[in-house]
Amino acid sequence: MKQKKIWTGLFFLIILPKIALAIDAQPTDTGTTAWMLTSTALVLLMVPGLAMFYGGLVRTKNVLSTMMHSYVAMALIGVLWVVCGYSLAFGKNILGGIIGWNSDYFFLKGIDDAISSGIPEYVLAMFQGKFAIITPALISGALAERVYFRGYCLFITLWFLFIYCPLCHWVWAQDGWLFKFGASGVIDLAGGLVIHVSAGFSALVVALFLGKRIGYPKIAIKPNNMVMTLMGAGLLWVGWFGFNAGSTVQSGLATARALTMTQVSAASGALTWLVLEAIIFKKGTSLGFASGILAGLVAITPAAGVVKPIGAIILGALSSIICYMALNLKNKLGYDDSLDCFGIHGVGSGLGVILLSFFIRDSWMIDAASKSVSGKWSAINQFLVQLTGLGTTILFAAIGTYIICHIVEKTFGFRIDEEKEMVGLDYSLHGENGYGLINPDRT
Repeated sequence: MKQKKIWTGLFFLIILPKIALAIDAQPTDTGTTAWMLTSTALVLLMVPGLAMFYGGLVRTKNVLSTMMHSYVAMALIGVLWVVCGYSLAFGKNILGGIIGWNSDYFFLKGIDDAISSGIPEYVLAMFQGKFAIITPALISGALAERVYFRGYCLFITLWFLFIYCPLCHWVWAQDGWLFKFGASGVIDLAGGLVIHVSAGFSALVVALFLGKRIGYPKIAIKPNNMVMTLMGAGLLWVGWFGFNAGSTVQSGLATARALTMTQVSAASGALTWLVLEAIIFKKGTSLGFASGILAGLVAITPAAGVVKPIGAIILGALSSIICYMALNLKNKLGYDDSLDCFGIHGVGSGLGVILLSFFIRDSWMIDAASKSVSGKWSAINQFLVQLTGLGTTILFAAIGTYIICHIVEKTFGFRIDEEKEMVGLDYSLHGENGYGLINPDRT
């Protein structure tokens, strides 16, 4: 009997701690986890989509170098995000809230067993990491065909650390100052400010800093492969569902709303651009259609979680019209934003950031008012909050990018020399030729 009691006591000593741990451990929501894994893959798909979109728009002699600008971000930013980026963006406030830091996020060493909101934190880290990858890659559209590869790599490294991570922390971290600004904080579901406005206005600064490509705009610079560009636009449209719907970090009603608004706005933007071309040129172009897709997508990115379908249609249409005007203005002013990163991403998403205030669904407004200290919420107040976020992002990204451009130029070198530019970056920098052509176009 005594021996039996001893064995029974040992059994409970062994099993009870395990039972307690099982009770304390947060269960994994397998449905939401599955959707977030899918969303992560969809956002990564956007990088090859962007490479194809940009690659088809440049000349034959620069197609590989242009695509490499997108692909190298997958490697370079992919490593930096794990080393320190996730910590800088989503750690707790340091330096007065300028940036974040969490030692557990350094090399992701402290999240091996972590579950956050029912999702393994590895999944959340990787999902956000794909946003960090594509953002500096967007800027490459403004510097295509005229920069050293080494200079570009240094540029996106510095831009990621000193522009992207602070903005990400301000807008998306729980203690970020823009996240808490005003009655309900700045509304930016999937990166209207953090990604598109920051990249777009940085692209404008880079384009002005580098100057025009040789011969631009006197020599016609024609796309080498519009088929590839159109395929890239299609991949971006598909990937954007993970971009926006995945940013709800759930698998429910909010997810369905964000996915629907993404589809509606993209379709509205593409259709509006075709109508514009039909009125002005009496024909629709594949490049115009692709541009309209992006105009609709960037406008709805900050707003997909708060607007209804009618708002998505209006935002997509307005974005196409304003972006179309911005591209025409570029031609008149003569600056060389090679692939229209500023004209589409900066202008279109900036429009969405501020105008979403007037299309917010009633249920969101009521919830925002209930959480407000004053108990009041209005579209005008939210508009001013959004305008503050937009202005802050533009100033911070523009000034920071200008400083980074100077650092890159003085160290690694940024603008490529004239001879290499004339030969083409594919051969002069990478020793390759796109499509296997021995004598690529040197115009």
